[in-house]
Amino acid sequence: MHYPHKVSRRKKVRKVGFRARMKTRKGRKIINRRRRLGRRVVTTP
Repeated sequence: MHYPHKVSRRKKVRKVGFRARMKTRKGRKIINRRRRLGRRVVTTP
């Protein structure tokens, strides 16, 4: 059986987490754009 690629949670958080986004100008832009959309729109599949 072939298992999917498993990324460590710590690595993922450091790369795409909230604090990582807030560090860069573009990351803050992403967060603001998502906030404008609203939680329901962003999280529903």
